[in-house]
Amino acid sequence: MSSSTTAAPPLDEPNSGQLTIQYAPTADSVIAENPPRFTWLPVIEDEAQYVLRVSGDPAYPAKGTHVFANIPLNFFTPDVTLPDGSYHWSYATCDAKTGKPTSQWSQSRAFTIAAGLPETPLASRETRFNNATRAHPRLWLTPDRLKQFRKDVAKDADHCTWSNFFENSVLPWMDREVMPEPAGYPGHKRVAPIWRQTYIDCQELLYAIRHLAIGGAVTDNAEMTARAKEWLLSAAAWNPTGTTSRSYTDEWAFRVNLALAWGYDWLYDELSEDERELVRVALLARTRETADHLIKHANIHLFPFDSHAVRAVSAVLIPASIALLDHADEAEEWLNYSIEFLFTVYSPWGDSDGGWAEGPHYWMTGMAYLIDAANLLKGYTGIDLYQRPFFQRTGDFPLYTKSPDTRRATFGDDSTMGDLPAVKVGYNLRQYAGVTGNGAYQWYYDEILRTNPGTEKMFYNWGWWDFNFDELAYRTDFPIVEATPPADDDQLRWFKGIGWVAIQRKMQSPDEHIQFVMKSSPYGSISHSHGDQNAICLAGFGEDLLIQSGHYVAFNSSMHQVWRRQTVSKNAILINGKGQYAGKDKVMARGAKGQINTAEDRGDHIFIQGDATAAYQSLSPEVTSVLRDIYFVDNSYFVIVDSIDADEPVEIDWLLHANAPMQLGDTTFRYTGEKAGFYGKVLWSEAGNPTLSQNTGFPGVDPSEIEGLPISTCLTAKFPKAIRHRIATLVVPYSLSAPKRIFSFLDDQGYDCDLYFTDSDDRSFKVVVPKTFDVGS
Repeated sequence: MSSSTTAAPPLDEPNSGQLTIQYAPTADSVIAENPPRFTWLPVIEDEAQYVLRVSGDPAYPAKGTHVFANIPLNFFTPDVTLPDGSYHWSYATCDAKTGKPTSQWSQSRAFTIAAGLPETPLASRETRFNNATRAHPRLWLTPDRLKQFRKDVAKDADHCTWSNFFENSVLPWMDREVMPEPAGYPGHKRVAPIWRQTYIDCQELLYAIRHLAIGGAVTDNAEMTARAKEWLLSAAAWNPTGTTSRSYTDEWAFRVNLALAWGYDWLYDELSEDERELVRVALLARTRETADHLIKHANIHLFPFDSHAVRAVSAVLIPASIALLDHADEAEEWLNYSIEFLFTVYSPWGDSDGGWAEGPHYWMTGMAYLIDAANLLKGYTGIDLYQRPFFQRTGDFPLYTKSPDTRRATFGDDSTMGDLPAVKVGYNLRQYAGVTGNGAYQWYYDEILRTNPGTEKMFYNWGWWDFNFDELAYRTDFPIVEATPPADDDQLRWFKGIGWVAIQRKMQSPDEHIQFVMKSSPYGSISHSHGDQNAICLAGFGEDLLIQSGHYVAFNSSMHQVWRRQTVSKNAILINGKGQYAGKDKVMARGAKGQINTAEDRGDHIFIQGDATAAYQSLSPEVTSVLRDIYFVDNSYFVIVDSIDADEPVEIDWLLHANAPMQLGDTTFRYTGEKAGFYGKVLWSEAGNPTLSQNTGFPGVDPSEIEGLPISTCLTAKFPKAIRHRIATLVVPYSLSAPKRIFSFLDDQGYDCDLYFTDSDDRSFKVVVPKTFDVGS
C-alpha cells in the first residue's frame, strides 16, 4: 500500500483529554501482551470505518506492513501476533467496500514488543463465531454439554452440587407467586427503600426464570418448565419503556434484560412461535435501549469512565446478544462490539497490574459480571478473555487491599456498610484461582466462607447473586484449586496504573495480621473514587484501626456527597480547611489526582511516597507541593512524613479516623478497640506544635440517613500557618494482648531533623527530614 496521501482529505485527529480514550500504543506505553491493543479518537461520522497499518519500518513498505482494513470501531485487537521488536503504526478512514484509505494517514506512533509476552490475539469477525452452535441453550451449557450434564446428574444427584442448587434455588420458585410489573417510585421520585426492594425483586425475577428453566431442562420436568414459562411470559409483557426501562432505573432494567435473555435461550424449544416473538420483541427492545445508551449516548468507546455503562457490556449485551444471535440483525453487531471492547479497552479502571481504581467493592461488582460474561463467551465461542494479563493478575487487588478480616480499612464506595467483605469477593477470587492456579486466591475464598456465614441473603449479596447457581456453574467449568496462604515474604503490592499500594503482613494469621493501604491515584475522585489522594488506612490484629469513615448508604445521599466522598472523611490532610475536589464535574474530578512515586521493600522497612499536589491544587491553587512519605519499619510501626509547600502561609489539619474516641495528650493520641489499638505521636513539625482535638459524628449529614449506624471519631491535629510544613508522626499498632512501645528521640541541630527509633529488641531505625528554614509567619 502506498504511503502517499497527498490527494486524500485531512484526517480529523484531535488531542485526547483526561476523560477520553487515548492514542495507544505509544513509545511510552508499557505493552503487556502480544498483539498490542490499538485505540484512537474516532472521527465525527458514526458510520466511519478505519484501516490500520503496522510496520517495523516507518516508511510502511508494502512487503513489510500489516494492513487491517474495514475496522468499524476506534479500537482494535489484531488476530495475529507480532515478532518482538520495534514498530510503527498509523490509521486512516477507509472505504467500506474496498478498505482503501479515504483520508490522510494519522501521525505515525512508535511502540516496542518485548520477547515472551502473553499471546492474546482475537479472532477476526469473519471467523469468530464459525464454531458456535445456533441451537439452544447457549448460555452456560450448550446442547451437547446439557445432554452430558443430564447423564451425570442422573448418575449422581450431587454432581457439581446439583442437588443443593435444585433444592434451594429451583424448587422454592415453583410455589412463589409470579411477580407483577414494579410500580416504580411514588410520584416517580427516587426513594432509597423502594430502590433496594425493587432491585431485589428484579433479581428474583432472574432467579425464578433462569433456575426453573434449567431445573426443568435437566430433570425433564414439564411442570417446572411450564412454571418457568409463566414467569417469562409475564415479564415479557411488561412495558419496555416503563418502570423497568434503563432510563427509569438502569439497575432494575439490567436484571429484567438478563432474565429475559436466559428465559428466551433456555426455553426457546418449549415456546410456541408466538411466544418466542413476544419474548424476542421485549428482549430486543430492552437490549437496544441499553446498547444505544452505551454506544451512542454514553459513548464508552470515547469516554470509557462510566461505571454502569461499562458494567452493562458484560451484564446485558453479551448474554442478550448470545441468546439473540441469528434471531435479530443487531445481535451480532452488539456481540462483536462487546467482545472487542473487553479485549481492547477493558479495563478502563486499571492496567496489566490488575488494579481497579474504583476500589475493591466495585471491583467485586464489575468483576462478577465480567466473569459471567467471560464464562459465557468461553463456553459458547471458545474465546478466552482470561488469558489477558489483567485477568491473570487482578485477583491480587482485593487480596491485598481488603483482606478477609477487614471491614473499613480500604478506599472507595462499599455497600457492605462496615460488614466483612461480601461473599462475592470470595467467589470472584475462587474463579481466578481456577483460571490461574493461584492457591492464595482459593485461600481467600475459603476464609470468606469461614468468616462470613449467614450473609448470603443480605442485600449486597442476594440483590446481586445466588451463590448456589454460581457454585454449580463454576464446578462444571473449572477445577477446585488447593488453597495455599499468601507467603510471608510476599507482602507488598504496588498497583501502578491506579496509584494504590498495599501491605499485607501475615494475612493468614489474624492475631498477627497488619493491613496497610495507601492511595494516590491518577484517576482522582471520578466515579466511585473519592477525594483521598495520599490517604491511608490501617487494620491490625483482627480489627480496623485507621478507617475510611462514614457509610455508603446510597449514591448521591448527603452522607455520600457531604462526607464520605470528601477528604474530611479520610486519614489525610486539609489545607486551610479544604481537601480535594470530589464533586460531580468529571473533568475536575479526574484532574484532582495524585501519583505514587515509589513503593519498595528496603529490607528493614518498606518505603512509599505519594504525591497529591494536583489533588490539593484543585481547591487550593496556592499549594505547590504535597508529598507523603511512609516508612513501615521492621514489620511493626509506621513513620509518616508530610511535606507541604505553598506560595503563601497555609494552615494544616492532619486527620485521623477511628471507630471510637481516642485519648489525647498534647502531641499524643491513643485508640483502644476490642482486640487491638494504636498510639501515635507528632514527633516534629517545622511550623510549630499542633493543637489536638477530636469530634464524633458526621457534620452536615442528614441524621435520618444514618439512624442506627455506628458513629466514628475524627482526630484533628491543627498546625499553624506556614509557607512550608514538614510534619513527622509515629503510629504504632498493637494487639491488646501484647502492647508495644517504640522509643524515639530527635536531633534537629543542623540542616536536617534526624529521627531515631528503637524497639524492645534494640532494633534501631533513622528517618532524616530535611529542613527548609522558611516556615512563613
